[in-house]
Amino acid sequence: MTPGLARRLASMLYEALLLAAVAFFAAWVFFFASGGRDATLGWIRHALQLFIAAAFAAYFLWCWLRGGQTLAMKAWRIRLQGATPRTALVRLALAAILVPTGISLVWALFDRERMFLHDRLAGTRLVMV
Repeated sequence: MTPGLARRLASMLYEALLLAAVAFFAAWVFFFASGGRDATLGWIRHALQLFIAAAFAAYFLWCWLRGGQTLAMKAWRIRLQGATPRTALVRLALAAILVPTGISLVWALFDRERMFLHDRLAGTRLVMV
């Protein structure tokens, strides 16, 4: 494993911790906006899940389009290049499928440039700064 790949994986782990905080804040906002209803019941639970997913998307798209870095990427000195609104949205959708399944991570081990699959398909690139 190359040092660049190790930094990107460490950044992903840090990002997971940050996403827990984003999910907590989104759930808190949802709880108060819904009047304190029990969010484990039927359609309210699905609405909460959709709201948290929208919060995740807003977090990533905002960060990627306004400087190319999330907080975790800044900490590990990684920047996203080639992010337009379209490519960032495609990257987000692909990463949401390919990262949790591990496909994108395994791909990076065998890719000649060590790029994640979602970056290769979206036309974006992670660079070390």
